[in-house]
Amino acid sequence: MNKKDFITRGLRILTATVLGLVSSTTGVVFAAAMSNGADNFYKSREVTVQKVTFKNQYDMKVAGNLFIPKGLKRNAKNPAIIVGHPMGAVKEQSANLYATKMAERGFVTLSLDLSFWGESEGKPRNAVLPDIYAEDFSAAVDFLGTRPFVDRNRIGVIGICGSGSFAIAAAKIDPRLKAIATVSMYDMGAASRNGLRHSQTLEQRKQIISEAAEQRYVEFSGGETKWRNYLPLKLSENADPITREFHDFYRTPRGQFVPKGMPPELSQNRAVTAEIKFLNFYPFNDIETISPRPMLFIMGENAHSREFSEEAYRLAAEPKELYIVPGAGHVDLYDRVNYIPFDKLTAFFTKYLK
Repeated sequence: MNKKDFITRGLRILTATVLGLVSSTTGVVFAAAMSNGADNFYKSREVTVQKVTFKNQYDMKVAGNLFIPKGLKRNAKNPAIIVGHPMGAVKEQSANLYATKMAERGFVTLSLDLSFWGESEGKPRNAVLPDIYAEDFSAAVDFLGTRPFVDRNRIGVIGICGSGSFAIAAAKIDPRLKAIATVSMYDMGAASRNGLRHSQTLEQRKQIISEAAEQRYVEFSGGETKWRNYLPLKLSENADPITREFHDFYRTPRGQFVPKGMPPELSQNRAVTAEIKFLNFYPFNDIETISPRPMLFIMGENAHSREFSEEAYRLAAEPKELYIVPGAGHVDLYDRVNYIPFDKLTAFFTKYLK
């Protein structure tokens, strides 16, 4: 295998492992699987929704949706939950659903767009800066904790997919997050360094780093940005099962949401020179220091991402719980309400946001 082919193979592995995808050429479009309770764009008559913005410590505007149960006692102090979207998604994908359902159960909830994504500020768009992502969760605490109807001592967080690792990173240095739940979590650092189930070699990692470094010269000199091309708009007939799983959510009416001004093919996408910044991200280091605040790790029985929740659970200190959803895959827990254990989440936050 020559050097060019070796680099190309390594890039494909990284593409596959960071989001569980494998590159494929354009071809047949498969129908969206809207069965099994898929309800990403769920709306509730029991909840009011308000668009909000607030600044993080880098003076960047973070956009969110504030969900308030109808009948909430605004002269009282109420518990609140922040909800973070999957990596590469926006708040309209999965996060709003969770926020709506938890608001129906009596919590004030806030879904947010991470900086550089959706309606939040940050350039270049789709940039990879996990420290700022974690800061956005703390900024969300700032916002909620200054609402007159929210008890600042009873704020929790739900991190979905990549946001699970960003929420953990935030919680390690922000004790105001009193209860932490993750769903279908991806450790974006470990996935980038090692691949799923450690399928990526050190030599492949070094080649990816080298290719990204050379690409910086191109872009610094005014050349075009090189994108990772994670998920094609159309699938090939021989697309692998994990690609189909993600495509069925992100590229069909089931869950597709393209931010204003964003070309559809660049939604979910990240630049080659940005992607390697995940290699310096170690969210599970010192995870045990979050204790005695509780942690709940929710994963699907059949999820390709199981290793990350299992590793976080292994390293975390008590109180902690690993909750496995029978029959569910990774993306099932984005929007399939017959799989998502909202009762479990309600019991967890009711107990620990007393």
